[in-house]
Amino acid sequence: MKRTRREVLAELGMAGLGTMLAPLARHAAAPAAERSAGGRVSAGNCPFRLAVINDEITQDFEQACKIAAQDFGLYWIELRTMWNQNITQLSATEIEDTRKILAEHKLRVTDIASPLFKTDWPGAPRSDQSEARDQFHADFDESAQDKLLEHCIALAKTFNTDRIRCFDFWRLSDQKPYRAAINAKLRQAAERCAKDNIILLLENEMSCNTATGEESAAVLHAIPNSNFMLNWDPGNAAAIGSTPYPNGYDMLPKKRIGHCHVKDVTRKPGEKYEWAPVGAGVIDWVGQFKAFVHNGYHHAVSLETHWHGAGTPEASTRVSMDGLKKALAKAGVTC
Repeated sequence: MKRTRREVLAELGMAGLGTMLAPLARHAAAPAAERSAGGRVSAGNCPFRLAVINDEITQDFEQACKIAAQDFGLYWIELRTMWNQNITQLSATEIEDTRKILAEHKLRVTDIASPLFKTDWPGAPRSDQSEARDQFHADFDESAQDKLLEHCIALAKTFNTDRIRCFDFWRLSDQKPYRAAINAKLRQAAERCAKDNIILLLENEMSCNTATGEESAAVLHAIPNSNFMLNWDPGNAAAIGSTPYPNGYDMLPKKRIGHCHVKDVTRKPGEKYEWAPVGAGVIDWVGQFKAFVHNGYHHAVSLETHWHGAGTPEASTRVSMDGLKKALAKAGVTC
């Protein structure tokens, strides 16, 4: 089933990809509150699109969807990898299988969690953060990014979502000489997405050039496009040593936050960060959720477990989902 990078790049250049991939089934456009089934409580009272990244549970996509819908009671899911392939590398047949599984479990897609721009910035010294291995089963160099963006736009249409996640290249020891050019590339991508009414979400990622709330605010200021928004990840900001809430969050333009990843982090003096189950780390998720409600945030709150201390991804995600829901309850949020 797994194909080579060369084969994938060839497919990215195929004409008519958007027409080849049919839109998501009609049911996916229905409001979540109207689709209560399988014992799930109506999501009508939840101010957020509560979700989980599918591969944080298992690479078995059908099993991941079953757990998300039946065990977690979710109506939303974030797509990244399945069957040991990045979503951007799935064949047309595999995409159709994915759509059918989503329809069966009545799940809607928050966004395409793509690896867009998670690569070296051309012309700069090789980043210390540059990964020699694939990131979530994806390995697209700088020359492939424009085709990858087009493919992600087609995928967003296929899965009936208006959001694509991206990054801003592996973190440089000194990004100042290149920051304006990086911003120009992101702005160009946002302008391309706008033509198809797609929102481009920049994730703050500790291994990339935008990691903290302060850095995120600077990029959002430099790129004012309304469809260029932040995938706010307090866990990533905490991992690099900042305080995401309230410090980092306070710096952000609240209306420019278009997605949120939920995980937790522990830190010890002189040691590298470690992932933790949600609620057991340094992040004030209760405060963050209260602030979201206060500021009218209504987009995705998506669990990205990362911590594997319970033995398996599935078991660990179950622990973290429990922690996430407890934090929501403490914040007075019903989901």
